[in-house]
Amino acid sequence: MIDVEWDRIKGRLRDEVGDAAYRSWLRPITLQDVRDGAVRLGLPTRFMRDWVATHYGERIKSLWGAENPAIRAVEIVVGNAARPVSAPAVSAPAATVPASPAVAAAPVIEESPAIRPAAPCTPAEVDELGAQLDTRYTFKNFVVGKPNEFAYAAARRVAEADAVSFNPLFLYGGVGLGKTHLMHAIAWHIREHNPSRRVLYLSAEKFMYRFIRALRSQDTMSFKEQFRSVDVLMVDDVQFIAGKDATQEEFFHTFNALVDQGRQIVISADKSPSDLEGMEDRLRSRLNSGLVADIHATTYELRLGILHSKAEQMGAAVPQKVMEFLAHKIASNVRELEGALNRVVAHAQLVGRAITLESTQEVLHDLLKASDRRITIEEIQKRVAEHFNIKLAEMSSARRSRQVARPRQIAMYLAKQLTSRSLPEIGRKFGGRDHTTVMHAVKKVEELKGADQNFSEDVELLRRMLQG
Repeated sequence: MIDVEWDRIKGRLRDEVGDAAYRSWLRPITLQDVRDGAVRLGLPTRFMRDWVATHYGERIKSLWGAENPAIRAVEIVVGNAARPVSAPAVSAPAATVPASPAVAAAPVIEESPAIRPAAPCTPAEVDELGAQLDTRYTFKNFVVGKPNEFAYAAARRVAEADAVSFNPLFLYGGVGLGKTHLMHAIAWHIREHNPSRRVLYLSAEKFMYRFIRALRSQDTMSFKEQFRSVDVLMVDDVQFIAGKDATQEEFFHTFNALVDQGRQIVISADKSPSDLEGMEDRLRSRLNSGLVADIHATTYELRLGILHSKAEQMGAAVPQKVMEFLAHKIASNVRELEGALNRVVAHAQLVGRAITLESTQEVLHDLLKASDRRITIEEIQKRVAEHFNIKLAEMSSARRSRQVARPRQIAMYLAKQLTSRSLPEIGRKFGGRDHTTVMHAVKKVEELKGADQNFSEDVELLRRMLQG
């Protein structure tokens, strides 16, 4: 009799909520027990139990009351094994749908070892669910400079503390600036120092792929349980889900579930949350609610430091002049910079030649070709000033100390060699100097190049950096 009533109730629920919602939430319900005017229904996970009790509990109670006035309460518990309705009720702590004030609620029976909530993902299952971590991407191998020091400090705090005051940590910056490196470093540090914490790292694309697969297999509950049982969730390149409404919806609920449980979230993107187009306002607001850390474009000093660190890891002897050349010429992103160094070192090892400026330029001709363009006097002045660590304004100043005058002369010499400007035009760009001053500078630089090998290498390095 009770089974027949339950079948009729399920049919009505299906008509009311539709096939999709019924399959996801209501079909997994099993009839556990009926006792003293209380019906006990089972679901396989705590998450499903809570969701159904919140969204459908009152409706189920109302429908059952209409079917059988003797039913005064409905309890929804964790446990999906159907059992004879005459058997004693044994379940996890129940989410009880309150009875009317005139009728007392049925007692809550304590959890039995026979039925337990779905276990959270084990570390091995988390590894399989996420993306593989790169062993090179650790805090030890991350070169810190002004453009990334804030993001680095925030990542260290997340990795080292069990709980932080900001959630989520949102890292953003251009391609190849170190966002993924920091996320991998967080995961490696937690796994090494606190292996009991479950860390899941994956790309937003993989998150979407797994969600779609769960929808197709009608197994969204397992998907939800897997992603909401981790201690630290890290999602890379979240801009990928912009404009994908269903994935954003699921990500939003996953985000809320983890934050409500005090779990840490780390997210990266190529733009700040406010600038992410195609992202729902409520999700954008959530992403902005924690700590947003920008990773700026690299400076010359940071690129040079990265090259030195990379060469040391490779055990390669790379001349300082070549390092400086690469740091000046390849300023777009760190991946391209490291790739260029790999090519130079590999070429030298394979053909048995020493690494020189000439061989570097030959090996990287396609990479450097991208920077081939008309060279301006302003660019020459800027490059030379950076190289000799003087202010750009000194190129046009009246100061005559050697510390300033020599770089200025080199810049004039390069302007004569690398541009089609006349001597008077060059002079005017250097603070309105006479063309004879430019002629003297060119002559002086040529003399010093012949007499001083180090000076000649400096000038040659600057010329190659400007020419590509």
